[in-house]
Amino acid sequence: MKVPEQHSHDHPTDSDVDAYVLSEGQILEIALRELLLEKGIITQPELNEQMNITASQSACFGASIIAKAWKDREFKQALLYNPKAAITDLGYDVSKMPDLVIVENKDQIHNVVVCTLCSCYPRYMLGPPPEWYRSAAYRARIVRDPREVLVEFGLNLRADVKIRVYDSTADLRYMVMPLGPQGAESMSVDILETLVTRDSMIGVGVPKLP
Repeated sequence: MKVPEQHSHDHPTDSDVDAYVLSEGQILEIALRELLLEKGIITQPELNEQMNITASQSACFGASIIAKAWKDREFKQALLYNPKAAITDLGYDVSKMPDLVIVENKDQIHNVVVCTLCSCYPRYMLGPPPEWYRSAAYRARIVRDPREVLVEFGLNLRADVKIRVYDSTADLRYMVMPLGPQGAESMSVDILETLVTRDSMIGVGVPKLP
């Protein structure tokens, strides 16, 4: 299975995928849920509550956090140092969120995240993962040849830009802080938020131009 070749547009949503074909990640997710219920580690009401929380989340939350970091240098430093504490200080409850590390893109460093084991993903920040993120092809190829995969997503980095791949786990999630636009400090947070894309926070894309 190849990573989608055309990436000038939004990737297919889960509703675009055949509902009767489960991905490897979905099969593992279902098996894990059933095991947790069977062992009594979690109850069905608790599971339902968590699934409702996850379903209501979207990349808009992550975008709002990145936009604030672009505009507020002090918040940016706090976010990079301890993401959960910085987000909590804004009044959000992220106590149930796995540990999070935010990696900052720089002029000569581009970061991209993956979960090579299954599909661990910063859902609290970005909502449900896209289907391609869960695919075995992406999980294997982004580690082996990240530059080629990024080109397939329409992202052509300069030859002198170093690519760093971060592997998320069940206990630790990664998210990318993309490079902000020039003059971000003079823009409103609302405008900056519209420039941040889900793919740019995964690392397979870049923010929109203002």
